[in-house]
Amino acid sequence: MESFFHTLKSELVHYRSYTTRAEAQRDIFAFIEGFYNEERPHGAIGNRPPILLHNHVGASRQRDRGAKL
Repeated sequence: MESFFHTLKSELVHYRSYTTRAEAQRDIFAFIEGFYNEERPHGAIGNRPPILLHNHVGASRQRDRGAKL
C-alpha cells in the first residue's frame, strides 16, 4: 500500500497544482483506473502490464468460443 502512495505522489500529485478537491479526485481516479491498474507493470504477473493479460485472456476465450460453435 505504501508503494502505491509513493507511485501516486511521485508520478502525478507532485507535478500538479489542484484548485479544487473535485479536480484532484478526477485526476487521481483517472491515474488509478487508466494507468496504475491497467498499464503499469505488476510484479505478480511477470512485470507485465495487466492490460496485456486481459487482452490475452480475452483472445483465448474468443478462440475457445469459436471452436465450440
